[in-house]
Amino acid sequence: MVHLNLPIFEPELKSESDGLYIKDIVRKKFVKLTPEEWVRQHFINYLVAILHYPKTKIRTEIGMKYSQRQKRADVIVFDGHGEPFIIVECKSFEIPIGVNTLLQISSYQSVMKAKYLVLTNGIIHLYYEITPEKLIQITELPPHS
Repeated sequence: MVHLNLPIFEPELKSESDGLYIKDIVRKKFVKLTPEEWVRQHFINYLVAILHYPKTKIRTEIGMKYSQRQKRADVIVFDGHGEPFIIVECKSFEIPIGVNTLLQISSYQSVMKAKYLVLTNGIIHLYYEITPEKLIQITELPPHS
């Protein structure tokens, strides 16, 4: 896989007859290794190893309803009260981050009401803080406190 603009880590991989799998440290199981999953697992590692968010506060592939349609957020970090704190939308490193990605995460935000949003393809990371007045682009996420 491609080297990403995230801290290097050694994920647990295994090969099966239908392809390569990567260990998801949040779901505690092996999942099919796709370019998007490669980005997701690296970003989860960044949240846990660098920003010190507890694995117990992180969920992946969270389903929700938006405009009568079923949607699925890639990564949600919850605060100490069980409320969404960070929503992360992961794309393959081959897909540029753009307006459509921001619209996609905005639909999740309208349901979940997190304080921070992240758009990443593993190479480029865009961070946003939600205030009552506006969406503010920031340079990094706050560490877990």
